Amino acid sequence: MTLTGRTIAIPETRELDVFAAMLERRGATVIRCPLVAILDAPDPQPVLAWVRQFNAGECDDLILLTGEGLRRILSCIERHEPALREPFVAQLARVRKITRGPKPAKALRELGLKPDIAAEQPTTQGVIDALRSQDLKNRRVSVQRYGADPNVALESFLESAGARVSIVAPYVYADAAADAAVLDLLKRMAAGEVDVIAFTSSPQVERLFSVGGADLVKAALERTEVAAIGPVVAATLARHDIRVKLMPEDSYFMKPLTTAIEQALKPQ
Repeated sequence: MTLTGRTIAIPETRELDVFAAMLERRGATVIRCPLVAILDAPDPQPVLAWVRQFNAGECDDLILLTGEGLRRILSCIERHEPALREPFVAQLARVRKITRGPKPAKALRELGLKPDIAAEQPTTQGVIDALRSQDLKNRRVSVQRYGADPNVALESFLESAGARVSIVAPYVYADAAADAAVLDLLKRMAAGEVDVIAFTSSPQVERLFSVGGADLVKAALERTEVAAIGPVVAATLARHDIRVKLMPEDSYFMKPLTTAIEQALKPQ
């Protein structure tokens, strides 16, 4: 087994067991430390109000930044107002759909749909670049946020291009692991006990820094190889002056990330 004798830390939450199993089948010892939980928006009413407007035909373009976002919208509908689902999917088929990466495209495929415009790079800047040549003046553009925070770059670009912007925020991020568990992981990394930490979302990176502080996190990551699932996470790490050593080349999912780790660590 190619990862026998290697210890890999994974801060993933939603697909923790799936990711861990991929690594363990290759012989790795996995440290599970889920840093961030994804929760439904605490108040479903703003999400449902947006859905009603969307169903009424008040949207021309929908920007899907995450697959999680579309699935959370659908689950909110199913829990609170199931009659909205059929007209929602019908309107989703009608509007122009812009996706940031493969995960929202996959969520659309689950409904028998596909993106109309797909960003070449799965980043906010990639979405902006994909839309620069489009006439957005007076178009009604909805942005599905990831988490509750504004996407300042994207939303400012749309407004400057003359679009009429609306927002839906179907989920929020929350702390998952207790601070003590995060600090214990960082100390183990700083002691050289962990070969790789594999980040699968930007909030995981931010949580690590918020709990451990810059000095401890950087000391830990100097002794540990850093893997990122894709360029969005890599960019977040770069903002903290952390260089990513391992990342899939063009398919930003857990299986290609596992393969990248395997290729880098396998015995020569």
